Amino acid sequence: MRKNVITLMSILAWGVGLIAGPVEAKTFVQVKGSDTEVNVVQRLAENFMKKDANTSIAVTGGGSGVGIAAIINRTTDLANSSRPMKDSEVAKAKANGVNPVGIAFAVDGLSVIVNPKNSLKALTMDQIGQIYRGEVTNWKQVGGPDGPITLYGRQPNSGTFVFFREGVVKGDYSNKMNQMNGNAQILEAVKKDAGGIGYVGIGYVVDDAGKVVAGISVLDVAKDSRGKPTSPLQLENIMSGAYPITRPLYQYFDKNNQAKVEGFVKYELSPEGMAVIKKDGFYPLTDQWKKHNAQFGF
Repeated sequence: MRKNVITLMSILAWGVGLIAGPVEAKTFVQVKGSDTEVNVVQRLAENFMKKDANTSIAVTGGGSGVGIAAIINRTTDLANSSRPMKDSEVAKAKANGVNPVGIAFAVDGLSVIVNPKNSLKALTMDQIGQIYRGEVTNWKQVGGPDGPITLYGRQPNSGTFVFFREGVVKGDYSNKMNQMNGNAQILEAVKKDAGGIGYVGIGYVVDDAGKVVAGISVLDVAKDSRGKPTSPLQLENIMSGAYPITRPLYQYFDKNNQAKVEGFVKYELSPEGMAVIKKDGFYPLTDQWKKHNAQFGF
């Protein structure tokens, strides 16, 4: 009798399996890295998971250096990075059996911000470099009010720290610069400091309506003393390259692991993904970066 009951239960379970069909295993995608990118990629991931119930995506920050180290060490599927990988990092990855591919998914107009009590409206690239190297220490030296300058920047594991140092500072940062954990911390520090200056991703200085968040002023920047200062808040300045502190935002993955991340990356690059990126304050890809992605099939 017991044997017959067990057999019947087995048949019923098999029948239910036929009706329900096979259960698909959920794909888990880990994303680590850039603080500049973390918020927008979280929003992209949330939207994608609504479309694809079989994919779970976890997004964490820590800085571009953290993401790149994780892709080298195979502890993430996607590395968010606001700077390109260095040749030495690519070599380390390949030595570890990782073939890194970098896709640009958005464009950032890196913004130089001050407190609204500061009457200054614009700086040249050279003036910003002098300020962050510690050669200019009072706002009146660059046409602003008479008062000391307080420097706020990122920590060395940040891609933004590296990008700004190489492209704008063009030398070593002043040892008086306050190194902050992320864009949000720089933003809050400048809001409270009448003499403060900081640099943050464009997505952190505008709200969902595209308006500048309260408590900061975004400076116009000129390429040199003969150039016209332009704002990172205007799309045409970014797309034309008129705004001089423009950069692509990258995601790196292992070519051997492409199938796992391909769906999400293609969603980010789709018109729907681009709409999320623009709503978050960042900009769509220029033709240059679309061409870059095309060589990898994206």
